[in-house]
Amino acid sequence: MSRDLTLLTDLYQLTMMSGYLKNEKEKDVAVFDLFFRRNSTITYSVAAGLQQAIEYVQNIRFDEEDIAYLRSLDLFDEEFLQYLKTFRFTGDIYAVPEGTVVFPEEPIITVKAPLLEAQFLETALLNIVNHQTLIASKSAKVAYAAAGETVMEFGLRRAQGPDAGIYGARASVIGGCRSTSNVLAGKLFDIPVAGTHAHSWVMNFPTEYEAFKAYAEIFPDACLLLVDTYDTLKSGVPNAIRVFDELRAAGHEPKGIRLDSGDLAYLSKRARRMLDEAGYPDAIICASGDLDEYLIASLKNQGAKIDLWGVGTKLITSADMPALGGVYKLSALYPKEGGEVPKIKLSDNSDKITNPAFKDVYRIYDNKTGKAEADLIVVRGEKIDTGKPLTIFHPKDTWKRTTFTDYSVRQLTVPVIRGGKLVYELPPLSAICDYAEKEKETFWDEYKRLDNPHVYKVDLSQKLYDIKNKLISEIRAENA
Repeated sequence: MSRDLTLLTDLYQLTMMSGYLKNEKEKDVAVFDLFFRRNSTITYSVAAGLQQAIEYVQNIRFDEEDIAYLRSLDLFDEEFLQYLKTFRFTGDIYAVPEGTVVFPEEPIITVKAPLLEAQFLETALLNIVNHQTLIASKSAKVAYAAAGETVMEFGLRRAQGPDAGIYGARASVIGGCRSTSNVLAGKLFDIPVAGTHAHSWVMNFPTEYEAFKAYAEIFPDACLLLVDTYDTLKSGVPNAIRVFDELRAAGHEPKGIRLDSGDLAYLSKRARRMLDEAGYPDAIICASGDLDEYLIASLKNQGAKIDLWGVGTKLITSADMPALGGVYKLSALYPKEGGEVPKIKLSDNSDKITNPAFKDVYRIYDNKTGKAEADLIVVRGEKIDTGKPLTIFHPKDTWKRTTFTDYSVRQLTVPVIRGGKLVYELPPLSAICDYAEKEKETFWDEYKRLDNPHVYKVDLSQKLYDIKNKLISEIRAENA
């Protein structure tokens, strides 16, 4: 959707930019990293939102109405407002492709640009990437719990506004859903759309049978009936079978039934038996109703006979964790005088201490299994010689070490924008989804399990570790 999102920012981005201009820092170059911190709910994520982030960056324009509004705030002088009139992004952006599995502290997007430009991007990039990555990550867990069975995204009516519903649907498909109920998202992103009918359809007819019959007459080749309006086993399924018999007699095969309430494990097993006995072993059973990855896993453990999962509220809102917690932190400066100056943020909370310098990320694969074994965050430009053993160590508990001998590596980040120009070919959503599936397959189940997943190794190169500790020691000495 084409909209002017230039003012989709926090006021302090503009006040800082104005201050930088007054301090003659407009020619300084900065590096910022967008990443998320470790938490108890999301231990890995599926990167999403890059396409919308790029579209935002490429379309930043302060028009006359924007300038007039900012002037009315009585905060900015005319020098800064004139600067904004010709503002364009002229820097570089590096990112992991959408669908990449990413872990805490790893840069998802890195911006290297003149300081004012790099600073301005913070709010909008976080808004776009935080949301879609969060929903894609939740979707990946739901899809993992479904263990190969199809998941449909049904969350539009419970999403926090139109954008959350539209872009949440897109992110859900990247994470593992195969269709959406959201027609606008289907149109915008070429996502398959799916849906049946509501309880209100049944309630608008004198009897359940007549409601089912009317629906089947309109959609004879896509007849999937919601059977729990009154009594699933005594009324819904028998009436569905009656209509299915009529469909078959007319030369059509039914799709199946949907359960939206009650004990889904018990009802699905009973319904499966009834459908099989009536001669419909291929009729699918779809389930919906406040499902999430944990309920799906539980239902499968109970032997539920469910073929298709419709997941709404708890997916589109990421109900158990409504925010990714992504941040955008300065990691290096290149003053106009020249040279790189690594930057670090310190905190009493060790998890909030950032990794300095202009960085890159390598993923290490075992050549025998093809599985990902660890990630290594390095200073950009560092190379890994796969012909030699590679020893990595925990960035805090440095005595924890792992050595790889028969391995290969992949650089995760790719150039997206250089000198303000797009240099990355944006793939269609279908290609992103295929890539995401292949990405997830390279990780052992121990890293993806729902309960107490194994912690994936994300370590620092020796060079980056040394830079980080040198900065910490220097800052502590200055403030002793």
